[in-house]
Amino acid sequence: MDLGMTERVKPLIEKVRRMVEEEIAPLDAEFHAEVGKHPTGDRFRHTDRQLEILDGLKAKAKERRLWNFWLTESERGYGLTTVEYAYLAEEMGKVGIAAEVFNCNAPDTGNMEVLERYGEAWMKERWLGRLLEGEIRSAYVMTEPDVASSDAAQLAFEARRDGDDFVLNGEKWWISGAGDPRCALYILMACTDPEAAKHSRHTMFVMDADTPGIEVLRPMQVFGQDDAPHGHMHLRFTDVRVPVRNVVLGEGRGFEVAQGRLGPGRIHHCMRAIGQAEKALQMMCRRGLAREAFGKRIAELGANFDIIANARMEIEMARLLCLKAAWMMDTAGVRAAQPWISKIKVVAPLMAGKVIDEAMQLHGAAGISQDTDLAHMWTHVRTLRFADGPDAVHRRQVARAELRKYANDKV
Repeated sequence: MDLGMTERVKPLIEKVRRMVEEEIAPLDAEFHAEVGKHPTGDRFRHTDRQLEILDGLKAKAKERRLWNFWLTESERGYGLTTVEYAYLAEEMGKVGIAAEVFNCNAPDTGNMEVLERYGEAWMKERWLGRLLEGEIRSAYVMTEPDVASSDAAQLAFEARRDGDDFVLNGEKWWISGAGDPRCALYILMACTDPEAAKHSRHTMFVMDADTPGIEVLRPMQVFGQDDAPHGHMHLRFTDVRVPVRNVVLGEGRGFEVAQGRLGPGRIHHCMRAIGQAEKALQMMCRRGLAREAFGKRIAELGANFDIIANARMEIEMARLLCLKAAWMMDTAGVRAAQPWISKIKVVAPLMAGKVIDEAMQLHGAAGISQDTDLAHMWTHVRTLRFADGPDAVHRRQVARAELRKYANDKV
């Protein structure tokens, strides 16, 4: 099992790291400071300056062929393995807008996975090409307000067959990116047969985001913030008509598509969380050496040596587990890798949250203010413990896989 940097990916990591540190990071704060300055007052509309920043950086990334790293096992992608991509995603996780600059941002990567692996030719022609070029954005429409959506078999959003169409009714929430005017595609999971077997009740649909009958009710707030301009929307669908041909893979196969999509997406989030932990540790060390209190550098006070050491060790352990999960995906496939993906999905956000929290503490009041990235980073990784399945669900999967090893033992 080789989890190290390959010779192929080493120069890419250096190029991505340099661009993130020298070109993207200096513009990230300015980009987010522009939120709400659009002439309409709409916090989810990009200002001219925001588009100038994004488009300029994306053009540089494309020109340097630092683009679409995430798509493995496809002639459209870069040709990297998941292990190789993990190192790149870690670098991108250190700055808010970096993933989009390299066209490696959620939820678009997962949605492009769906189109690439399961979509029909016309779907790829309509949406995939533009997504791969970074011209449009997309949203994944799954979670519902009235059921525990961590059990996907419970999703009740209705899609009823009516001739050559399906008619969609219901509400979805926490739909990331749906407030962005550039969002042109929804990939939606709906219940088409509530009486079918547990994993055959649901169907995945693709549709234009401006399909009549879709209403944005509100942006959901994350710890009191609307996360603009990306956002997480609460949507209502009222008699929305979608042609039968917009079904992905086949009626009743939504669960299959969802599992194929969520595996890579979950591990990508974990890779970026490890990058955020690295950034927090770097900030912690620099602050600890630069500030003094009670006649000593802050790093030398209290338990800060232990805190810094533990942070370094926990980051290294989480990274190795993430790479092992990536290796399992590369060698055994997403299905066989699921227990490993569940393990890192629990471990990485918990670890990152702990390291970021310690960095906030060492920074004092500045650590929870707008003057550092730490508060935003903490809310992001705390939210990640819900995104793509809460901790308890992933622990359940890990425990079930472990117990199966002993199911036939005689006690």
